[in-house]
Amino acid sequence: MSEHSEHVSEIQKEVPLKTLPGMPMLLLTITFYLLSVILIVFGVSSAINESAFAVAYFVLSMLLLFAAILLNIGIKIVKPNEAAVFTLFGKYLGVLKTAGFYWINPFASAVSTEIPLSPEEIMKKKSSGADAEYPARMTKKMNRISLKKQTLDNGRQKINDEMGNPIEIGIVVIWQVENTYKAVFNVDDYRDYLSIQADSALRDIVRMYPYDVSGDDNEKTLRGSSMEISQRLKEQIQEKADDASLKIVEARITHLAYALEIAAAMLQRQQASAIIDARQMIVEGAVGMVDMALKMLSEGDIVELDDERKAQMVSNLLVVLCGNRDAQPIVNSGSIY
Repeated sequence: MSEHSEHVSEIQKEVPLKTLPGMPMLLLTITFYLLSVILIVFGVSSAINESAFAVAYFVLSMLLLFAAILLNIGIKIVKPNEAAVFTLFGKYLGVLKTAGFYWINPFASAVSTEIPLSPEEIMKKKSSGADAEYPARMTKKMNRISLKKQTLDNGRQKINDEMGNPIEIGIVVIWQVENTYKAVFNVDDYRDYLSIQADSALRDIVRMYPYDVSGDDNEKTLRGSSMEISQRLKEQIQEKADDASLKIVEARITHLAYALEIAAAMLQRQQASAIIDARQMIVEGAVGMVDMALKMLSEGDIVELDDERKAQMVSNLLVVLCGNRDAQPIVNSGSIY
């Protein structure tokens, strides 16, 4: 590996952010606020008494107030399964991944990311009447990155299978962020990036398999090989998601059906195939039963039949066994010849 590649690899590693305990800094901030208020009171009192220290009190109180504001800005809270990536004047500073109460450099800024609004938030925003039209996907900016397992559902896609038949298919992808540096800085928006890669992988996989086939149980199909399809889909999405260091936990097919324009024709085709398979099974069974009946009559020396009578018997038995309705027997009271 070259020195440049090693340098890039080092840069893309997560660096724990250097912090101080948050509670002592909070107490110090409160102390500075109180001292600032006290000095302002002294300054007002000195100004009333025309003391020479009035200006000094005011200046010192402003300095303490400014220090308290800076200390307050540096106080950060990180919840469980959350991370915050910080930069200082455009340079990567580090990441906070452990839940707790911290104080950091007040000039450091958290990198914000966009996340989709929840259905409740969308309804609330629409009911407020701020805008007349809303995009299909509304987002909000957050300065925290969730490390929880998240769900991606891009809805149903219309794709042609291996045989060119249009089908509707939907998948759900379970994923989570592993390396916050790559997720934030390697791609523009890691959620949109994952969504696009999932759509692309789905189209590539679907085009490699037919929806369903009849007569060949060994051929892989979208309907009959869902476990294999899901595994290949997961592997292909993971290959693309490595650039953003996103771990694909699971990818599953949630909806699979023929497209509406060919659904009726394909249903008739499936029904016809099922009827043919059933008829084939009935005929095979009927031939076996006729063969067994002839052998039993011959071995038991019950009756002797010439070829013409055997043919007639076979015909009658096949009609009875293969017919859709119950046969009406006709009793022959005379000789069969």
